[in-house]
Amino acid sequence: MATVVEERTSGSSSSLHEKLDTEKVPAEQQEQIVAIADFDDPNIDKDAVIFEDDSPYPEVRSAVANTDDPSIPSMTLRVWVIGVIWAMIIPGMNQFFFFRFPAVTVTGIVAQLLSFPVGRAWARLVPNVKVFGVSLNPGPFSIKEHVLVTIMASVGAGSAYATDIVAVQRVYYNQIYNFSYQWMVVMSTQLIGFSIGGIARRFLVQPPSMIWPANLVTCALFNTLHQQQYSGIGTRGGVSRERFFFYAFACSCAWYFFPGYIFQALGYFNWVCWIVPNNVVVNQLFGYNTGLGMSLITFDWSQIAYIGSPLATPWWAEANIAVGFVFFFWIITPILYYTNTWYSSFMPISSRISFDRFGNSYNVTAIINDDASLNVEKYKAYSPLFLSTTFAISYGLSFASITATITHTFLYFRKQIWVQSRRSMSEQPDIHARLMSKYPQVPEWWYAIVLVSMFVFGVISIEVWDTQFPVWAFVLALIVAFVYTIPIGMIQAITNQQIGLNVITELIIGYALPGRPIAMMMFKTWGYITMAQALQFSSDFKLGHYMKIAPRQMFWAQIVATVIAGTVQLGVQAWMFTNIPDICSPDQPNGFICPSTEVFGTASIIWGVIGPARQFSKGQIYYGLVFFFLIGALCPAAGYLISWKWPNSAIKYINFPVIFSGTGAIPPASAVNYVPWTIVGFIFNYVIRRRHFSWWAKYNYVLSAALDSGVAIAAILIFFCLQYPKNGTIGKDNIQKWWGNTVSFTNADANGTPFKLLPEDGFFGPSNW
Repeated sequence: MATVVEERTSGSSSSLHEKLDTEKVPAEQQEQIVAIADFDDPNIDKDAVIFEDDSPYPEVRSAVANTDDPSIPSMTLRVWVIGVIWAMIIPGMNQFFFFRFPAVTVTGIVAQLLSFPVGRAWARLVPNVKVFGVSLNPGPFSIKEHVLVTIMASVGAGSAYATDIVAVQRVYYNQIYNFSYQWMVVMSTQLIGFSIGGIARRFLVQPPSMIWPANLVTCALFNTLHQQQYSGIGTRGGVSRERFFFYAFACSCAWYFFPGYIFQALGYFNWVCWIVPNNVVVNQLFGYNTGLGMSLITFDWSQIAYIGSPLATPWWAEANIAVGFVFFFWIITPILYYTNTWYSSFMPISSRISFDRFGNSYNVTAIINDDASLNVEKYKAYSPLFLSTTFAISYGLSFASITATITHTFLYFRKQIWVQSRRSMSEQPDIHARLMSKYPQVPEWWYAIVLVSMFVFGVISIEVWDTQFPVWAFVLALIVAFVYTIPIGMIQAITNQQIGLNVITELIIGYALPGRPIAMMMFKTWGYITMAQALQFSSDFKLGHYMKIAPRQMFWAQIVATVIAGTVQLGVQAWMFTNIPDICSPDQPNGFICPSTEVFGTASIIWGVIGPARQFSKGQIYYGLVFFFLIGALCPAAGYLISWKWPNSAIKYINFPVIFSGTGAIPPASAVNYVPWTIVGFIFNYVIRRRHFSWWAKYNYVLSAALDSGVAIAAILIFFCLQYPKNGTIGKDNIQKWWGNTVSFTNADANGTPFKLLPEDGFFGPSNW
């Protein structure tokens, strides 16, 4: 068979089949080898699949054990008790702080760390007896139990997107519907995506090429805590991975007290602006608050990892994102800004808010009627809506990413999609799929029940209550989500970058149903979050795939935890609105000013009240951004043709969906999150990976998990011990006011000083709108 392997990439699939027949290779293994040979990925180690029981990707081999013991207990009573408790505590805490600024987010990694000693204590202290045939203590706390507990804690940890619909209806439109409405909307938006994820699992979970890099960090931490053996590490000596983790964790936790509280300038390290704090151009180019971030560095891991850990993202994807950032935000943005395109020179070069023609934050209440519909006369008398240059560019890139994803997926993945659609789960080529084939899969009718029941919940909620959201628009939103789940999922599974559908859904419903802000929010949520939840489901299933968790156990853990988390979040939100005075008002004394709700509500007015027709149609200020749809469609096609003509050219490393979508977190992210992220990624995933691969394979993902964990624990300690008590007055007259905590926030960068002053008549912009 060695001859076949050597020649497998040089011939067609049919000729390869003939060689395999000559070598008397079994039919199912032929399909595996042909699929690998046809999949053109320079990172794949094809020999690993054919000659070794392991993944063809070194990243996976370095973080995932290639063995399984089906006798290890997994879905135990201990899992349900600890997992349900976490599914209540973490979502409840995050929902409480979701409405506060600054917010603290408790991520699943905290539960992952704390569940380990809790589980071991249970194994040591709880008696080994059975109650109703169920063992209270099945033995040592296993790695599979740990995985299931962590998934239950993390699947609903973040605030459910639909809770913002409820909050905006209450705050902006004075619509307070009962708990039944709220619960059905949240459950439908959270769970209907799981059914789509189940359908897409053969494309996004089973193929070894669908790596899901972020899961490798989690796997590394699980295996480190439970001292599993790793493939691909070799006999390298040095400190053990578990000890390395705790060293790095302790250092990360201790260090974060400096950029997080003691010396905050280390986080916003706009050092060039310190030299000339009032020079507008220098501050715009080198600033981190409202500038373009050419100061390059930060010493705050939470800033670096804000868009995802750079250690968990492949370097080629980071390089594509860096190219996109430099081109669009360091070259195109200054050109547009300093030539006053879109009247942008009268605003900060980078900002999260929208502006009116007087240079102030846009006052949306000045243009609406009592029923929240647009008052055209008030709108014409007040102002069109203006965006900073980076904000406008981010919309254009979002448009381009949508069409680029479709084109790229068709050109580069159509063969793989077709192959995977014809192959069953037992025919996957790597060891992990073969090990998982021993476990019963989730029946398709389980997914069908979830889909139908959650669809019914959605229809009831939009029909029984006055939402102005027709059923046909509900169905259209689900179609949009379904169409994009697989192509966007493939991009995320390979590059660790997810392309959001929030902007495109806003655009569609803004044209289809103008003047209906509630309908806009619902269409956006079902269209965007359905896909996001499907990918969350797929990502968790891939984690279970790597850790050899039975699929049916994964299914129930995610479903039950999501229902509990969503219910708890609604309960916490209802309590807050009932018991916290002046919640969501700008001067709320305890900081519960609801920043996300404000953004969500403003978006509902911009896209639902004003509508995209007044922003992006021909003759409007931002009409030029519409051409990004065409750019997004053409760029992957051009790259494909060039790489087909000149297969060894550098164009084969360019991924246009990643270039367009990689900077999608801007805003609220800024250069402080992207530039240092790229530098750290280059150091670890290019330099160290190439020159010290054995060190990288042993420690890279453990280091990422340790840094994330240390920052999470430190942020909680800082908030609860130093910022929340005594209404934030601890250190008010010394630590909070010393130079290191003020120098980055007392300059033109922090003040958002525009390049041009307002004209003498006090306003800018077109004469008619």
